[in-house]
Amino acid sequence: MTIQQQRTFLSLFLVLHVWSVWSDVEVTTQDHFEVYLGDSAEMVCHYNFTEIDGEPEFLMFQWFVKEKNSGSRIRIYYAADNIVIVDPGTEYTGRIQVTFDQHKIQLTILEVELSDNREFICQVNGLSDGTMERRPHLRVFAPPEAPVITGVQTGISVTNEMPSKVATCEAHNGFPKFNITWYRNNMPLVSLAGLVNVWTSYMVESRGMYSVQSTLEYQVVKEDKNANFSCEVSFFVPGAIRTVESSSVGITIHYPPTMVELWRELPQGLVKEGDIVALRCQGDGNPMPTFIFSRKEEPNVELDSRGNVLTLQAVSRRDGGDYVCRPRDTTVPKEVKGEMQLTVHYLDPAVVVPKESEVMLKGEDLTASCNALSSEQTSVVWYKDGKMVGRGNMLHLQNATYETAGEYICKVTVPSVPALHTSGSVHIVVHSGPQLVGKTQEVHLEEALGRMVNLSCEARGHPAPSITWIFGGSQSWYEVFSKSTDHMTHSVVSVTVKSDIFAMCNTSNDLGNDVRAFSIKAIPLVTTSAPFSPAEGSGVIFVVIILCLLLLAILGSLLYFLLKKGKIPCGRSGKQDISTEKTAKDDIVVEMKENANAKSEDTVLLKAINPEKNGTNDQNVYARRPHQQCTCAA
Repeated sequence: MTIQQQRTFLSLFLVLHVWSVWSDVEVTTQDHFEVYLGDSAEMVCHYNFTEIDGEPEFLMFQWFVKEKNSGSRIRIYYAADNIVIVDPGTEYTGRIQVTFDQHKIQLTILEVELSDNREFICQVNGLSDGTMERRPHLRVFAPPEAPVITGVQTGISVTNEMPSKVATCEAHNGFPKFNITWYRNNMPLVSLAGLVNVWTSYMVESRGMYSVQSTLEYQVVKEDKNANFSCEVSFFVPGAIRTVESSSVGITIHYPPTMVELWRELPQGLVKEGDIVALRCQGDGNPMPTFIFSRKEEPNVELDSRGNVLTLQAVSRRDGGDYVCRPRDTTVPKEVKGEMQLTVHYLDPAVVVPKESEVMLKGEDLTASCNALSSEQTSVVWYKDGKMVGRGNMLHLQNATYETAGEYICKVTVPSVPALHTSGSVHIVVHSGPQLVGKTQEVHLEEALGRMVNLSCEARGHPAPSITWIFGGSQSWYEVFSKSTDHMTHSVVSVTVKSDIFAMCNTSNDLGNDVRAFSIKAIPLVTTSAPFSPAEGSGVIFVVIILCLLLLAILGSLLYFLLKKGKIPCGRSGKQDISTEKTAKDDIVVEMKENANAKSEDTVLLKAINPEKNGTNDQNVYARRPHQQCTCAA
């Protein structure tokens, strides 16, 4: 019989013996002991005897472990009568220690492994005094790794009939099995048919650890577009339950629009004809749907748009009206749409009455009107020559004069739409007979004889008047200035006063004429003597002397020239006169003298007139004529 068989037989014998007698030994211990994987586990059994005589002479202590598969017990420790045996060949050989202290037996397991998570048996045997055992359970714990959550990357439609996969959560290397709980916005989710499904699967790793994968299926709604989902792992540790939460993830929710809005994006402010208009449509669906644009009057006519924008180029008043946009998705209810009214403001060209031009007679009244059709209230201002002459649609011209004539411009604006403006004009022509400028019908003048006088005549009228001049007698006159415009003619004539003058200025056109008379009295020119002044007398004498000297110089030069040419003969026997006798006090007499040595002021004057004739030249002249000598005397 082998040792193992002997041990088994001895054990059975002892058990039968214990059952056959009344046991006086008492053994107590905890139901279970808890320990972290890798730590040391300490399991303690307490024993006592109820006999009066006290503790028996023979005691035997044994530790067994229950095999997981077969359920049989395997001894791992034995102690009796100073004999201690750690059973060889077991998985605890070399990993256990047993100590005794005052009716207490402690089994210590070093470096606890997952396989140590089992039932142990603590047995105390007093033979005839009885045998008792207890079966504490050793629980081994290993916290799992933090959970990892992964949300689905694709969008989830709220129109799905069944719950859709939202996220998965995984946690690894934990012992014993642990749980995963799902949360939406920190609120736990529980399985609920048709709304929430949680699928959890456990896997055993190579070392005996557990890994868990959990999948959440959820019936999403539109409100989940901003929801956060997370998972939490809950697991046991010695003496407690702990949890670790994952990060949170959001999901993309696809939902049809329940509200659509249509508004004008361009331009800012009121719309006028010629503007570029952009209408934008937007809904609350996800993803953003595409839209169909139409006009309410023609709902089946799709307008050409790009994306969610309808652009209208150079709008006119015909483009005004109600516009509608609705999702292209036909599953969306028809009442989900956006609407807006587009108003296009306009201003037609101004209409002026009377048109273009109007003829008025002087003194008449006229009322002109200026109107322009517009979508808004207009403002009208009248201008003439750049100055404002009136406000409002009507312009009243009363008692027309020449100043009334001209071009009147009406400017029409729309105060609420400053970019809208137009204008029109009317040309007013005032017809009248001519009228001479000035109130005097007769003009009386006095002028000295020989003076030249300018006579002016300016007439106004339409058509432009003509001006004619009529002079009495045989006066000589001529026109020195003439100007004519549509309403004015101006003429200026010049006449020399030789006698009394009578003249008429006559202006006329198709509507009449006007006349102005001019009377000029000729006044003789009277010379009056003034008292003699020494200063004035000296000046006059000086001027007279200068004039006489100049005259003498001219005559001397002439005589000298004639003498040189031989035109004047000089006799040898006496004196010849070359001029008549002096008949007046101021007459000049030129004489010829034979005295060659005579020197007078006249000869000096002749030399002054001919400075190039020096004394030598004079001697030469006389040398050629030795028998004659000419002297000019006054």
